[in-house]
Amino acid sequence: MSATICATAEEAVAGIEDGSTVLVGGFGLAGMPVQLIDALIDQGATDLTVVSNNAGNGDTGLAALLARGRVRKVICSFPRQHDSWVFDGLYRDGRIELELVPQGNLAERMRAAGAGIGAFFSPTGVGTPLAEGKETREIDGRTYVLEHPIKGDVALIGAHRADRMGNLVYRRTARNFGPVMATAATTVVAQVTEVVDVGDLDPETVVTPSIFVDRVVRV
Repeated sequence: MSATICATAEEAVAGIEDGSTVLVGGFGLAGMPVQLIDALIDQGATDLTVVSNNAGNGDTGLAALLARGRVRKVICSFPRQHDSWVFDGLYRDGRIELELVPQGNLAERMRAAGAGIGAFFSPTGVGTPLAEGKETREIDGRTYVLEHPIKGDVALIGAHRADRMGNLVYRRTARNFGPVMATAATTVVAQVTEVVDVGDLDPETVVTPSIFVDRVVRV
């Protein structure tokens, strides 16, 4: 199965519907698919739920999408940092919802979605407000809290190189959430810096196989 190689970022994000859950790769700006987010802003989808490590930096990328009022809810691990003024303002005004998820649980909940796991027990968050309303269970003398998968309608991720089938390799820490998000969404869109012919990527370096990737665009 081959991905579609798109001519533009606008083509790559076409068809994303209002109300979609969008998984957005990146750890801060490392691996953030900024061009895809900009194209999504122009595309116009609204009432979105965004799942990402953090809630945007400065005034660009994810923060710009939030500033346009297009995001109803953010599910993330780090909603606040020194340059998260866009999210801070929206949240203080009651204009955006937040579901705070510990980083390991965030990754595992998406991995569970990709692996077809119905739910899992984690010790993270036990005894804190993050566990309120959730089922708990004692296993071997330790308390765990039940966590459910996070599945996306769309994943927007940044990779380093792709071949024309859609196999992806990443550059160092820009890899972060991209691989797990690619398994957890119905439609996966990857922006890359280079598209090469099939056979030009060393198979041992491919992290995300093309079976998980629907659209690729070089930016």
